[in-house]
Amino acid sequence: MHFVIIGNGVAGVTAARAVSEGGAEVEIYTQEAHHYYPRPRLQRFLAGEIELEGLYFYPPAWYEKRDIAVYLGVEVVGLDPGRKRIALADGREVPYDRLLLATGSRPFIPTIEGVDKDGVFTLRTIQDALAIKKWVEGAKRALVVGGGLLGLEAARALSVLGLEVTVLELEPYLLRRQLDAEAGALMRELIGAMGIEMALNASSQAILGDGQATGVLLQDRRRIEGDLILISTGVRCNVRLAQEAGLEVNRGVVVDEHLRTSAEDIYAAGDVAEFRGRVYGIIPASLEQARAAAANMLGREQTEYRGTIPSNTLQVVGIDCASIGVVHPEEDEGYQELRKSEAGVYKKLVLKDGRLVGAILLGDGKDVAPISRLIRMGTDVSRHVERLLDADFNWKRLL
Repeated sequence: MHFVIIGNGVAGVTAARAVSEGGAEVEIYTQEAHHYYPRPRLQRFLAGEIELEGLYFYPPAWYEKRDIAVYLGVEVVGLDPGRKRIALADGREVPYDRLLLATGSRPFIPTIEGVDKDGVFTLRTIQDALAIKKWVEGAKRALVVGGGLLGLEAARALSVLGLEVTVLELEPYLLRRQLDAEAGALMRELIGAMGIEMALNASSQAILGDGQATGVLLQDRRRIEGDLILISTGVRCNVRLAQEAGLEVNRGVVVDEHLRTSAEDIYAAGDVAEFRGRVYGIIPASLEQARAAAANMLGREQTEYRGTIPSNTLQVVGIDCASIGVVHPEEDEGYQELRKSEAGVYKKLVLKDGRLVGAILLGDGKDVAPISRLIRMGTDVSRHVERLLDADFNWKRLL
């Protein structure tokens, strides 16, 4: 059988590896001129902490050894589900028996006047990072529009490069999806101690400057100066190919529990896939979806994808930060919340019916692994509620 994957992000390459390990040859087509690199590494590349070669996850020989043919710099411009072919920008057509859409997402640019001015950037690709690095040479002050995970990491990178940095965040506190108000306030304090400024409740209206950015005008009429503007306000699914081919599309490409789309022998995984009304947009979901899709494409088993427990476990500007499962529980749904804050550390545990269902761990990452496993397992921890937040509590003995 002929397996084709469009996209070489984490979902595409993970699926290709699984298909290869299943004994089949696979082709990857990607518009990017570079082999797979984890996008979170772009911030470290921007900061000068790793070289370009250090971005790549696998060397070219890794693909060759596994019979994974990667076509770099090749744009797919159309799908023909009826004839089971993809169309390339150079006019060629490529047949497939099974196709995986792993086209990922693109930066979302909000309606801000002047976003097309020189000095305004997004950070999603190696080319973006190279363009920013070049502009930094003549810049002094950077404004990062968006205080999410990637925005904060980009702010740190620009600060490392010697720029004065201010983060403009629309919400009343940072990382509102991952943190609660108390954790967000602590995160602001910790980041502020690094010399990165914050402007909260900051809705950007226009990029100032005549042809070249000189700052941002906020809706409340505040003007904040900056000669490098980085827009980091989330992403949107790359659904164009699927939409034009007549596949069912909502926010993402709609898939079932086997990662099948509405078209026969076409699957989707990663940031482009929508499962039960949800687009996850996180690496754990991309990995799980890619492996399940590959197994089903191979036809050796009917592997069901049941959804992913939301989990972000990483260092944000060098600060341990984990957000797992339910972190914003509904007040009338019977949840129990436990909180503790001290000396730059914040812990929040969310329980329901005695079982651990969510956690925020900020400033201390030593218990992230066992707590994550307990949430996935749905373990009853009700007997230990009084001690769960103790610094010396042994989480591993509950596994």
